[in-house]
Amino acid sequence: MVSRVLITDDEERIIRNVKVMFDKMDNIEVVKAQDLTSIVDFVEREKLHLIITDLRVPKMGRLEFLKQIKSMDSELPVIVVTGDDSIETAVESMKEGAFDYIVRPFEGESLSVAVEKALKMRSLAMENRYLRKELESHYNFGNIIGNSPKILEVLLLAGDVSRTDSTVFVYGESGTGKELVARAIHFNSLRKGGPLVSINCAALPETLLESELFGYEKGAFTGAEKSKKGRFEMAHGGTLFLDEISEMNPIVQAKVLRLIEARELERLGGSETVKVDVRIICASNKNLEDYVKKGQFREDLYYRVNVFPIKIPPLRERPEDILQLARNFVAQFSEKMGKLSLKMTKNVENLLVSSRWDGNVRELRNCMERAVILCKGSMVTEDHLPVTLVRESISGYRSEKDNAYKMVNFNLPPEGISIDELEKHLVLQALKKSKNNKTKAAKLLGLSRGTFRYRLEKYAQN
Repeated sequence: MVSRVLITDDEERIIRNVKVMFDKMDNIEVVKAQDLTSIVDFVEREKLHLIITDLRVPKMGRLEFLKQIKSMDSELPVIVVTGDDSIETAVESMKEGAFDYIVRPFEGESLSVAVEKALKMRSLAMENRYLRKELESHYNFGNIIGNSPKILEVLLLAGDVSRTDSTVFVYGESGTGKELVARAIHFNSLRKGGPLVSINCAALPETLLESELFGYEKGAFTGAEKSKKGRFEMAHGGTLFLDEISEMNPIVQAKVLRLIEARELERLGGSETVKVDVRIICASNKNLEDYVKKGQFREDLYYRVNVFPIKIPPLRERPEDILQLARNFVAQFSEKMGKLSLKMTKNVENLLVSSRWDGNVRELRNCMERAVILCKGSMVTEDHLPVTLVRESISGYRSEKDNAYKMVNFNLPPEGISIDELEKHLVLQALKKSKNNKTKAAKLLGLSRGTFRYRLEKYAQN
């Protein structure tokens, strides 16, 4: 990558001398300007990596010029090169954000060393800014795929609460995308500039969870050779995502409750109180109310974390989203693996829609990644799907049909019959018998409400 350096000095000789130094450095493009309008134009329109200036700009004081540059781009490093060896001027320049202050004539490689440090700092800052934009774009609400009423309700709730500082409790089965929703809430909140720190409470032994959350002081226990911040402190100014909060032991639950109420903590082995400003998002695949009834989870903590509950439906309750998700995953993995854009056969799509997906979106994602890896042509076929998935889908389809024909004496006519037409007839008949109650109609056919709704919408389009 080429680094663009702007040099501004009232002496052309100085500019030439500095440019000579850059001739010895790789990937440096030098531009020059001597008036305020040109300098401002460069900062506004060009991607500058460094400014080297003597601060002498017509019709503007030295420090006022520096303030204006930093107000336009606070991360742009400015190296001041001047013949003024006044300590007071140097201090004031550094206070206003100058990266370095070098007095002419230069001693040794003082300028080149300062330039290398400034360019490295600028490069890291620009990289971090790019990564943050990538992260924010990856975890926005638009990347939560689905148009079903249930997922749209999740998105509406998450969008509303993201603009607040309220505690959120996301619950749903494993693989439904609880962490994705939590991240989207953070990156669409006023805290998006702060850290998002995650911890899976079920992944750590009870003895380690407390120290990971609250930190510890040196000597707090065997092996604590130095002090360490906990996740709550690390998330200061941002969001802490507590995944599988149901797995916290009673001691940790009590400490978390105190932190939520007082917004302060004490590290293990310490006596100093540490103030923390953190938003908490919790998640669990367990029914926390049942845990409360069994005495396995504190009731007072439950009401503290359950301020704004969001339930993510399992994939089997929103079958209309399956194909959209699958196509999205196929496109993602095709691009990632450098393959042409793949498509799925109609049989594959039917198999995907008719499957239960007990592992939810995560299982579907893994299935499509495997399919893209195995696919050598342009179409994903049944051969690229797991054998167990194909078998279960066929078995489930037959089971549904067996339930539908239970207690029915049906003789196949000699000319045959269209399965689709028969199914359409049964769906509409069930709806009529249940007086348009979709839940009752689904039970009449031995289907889940989501599967019934999918089939109803499919035939309504024909």
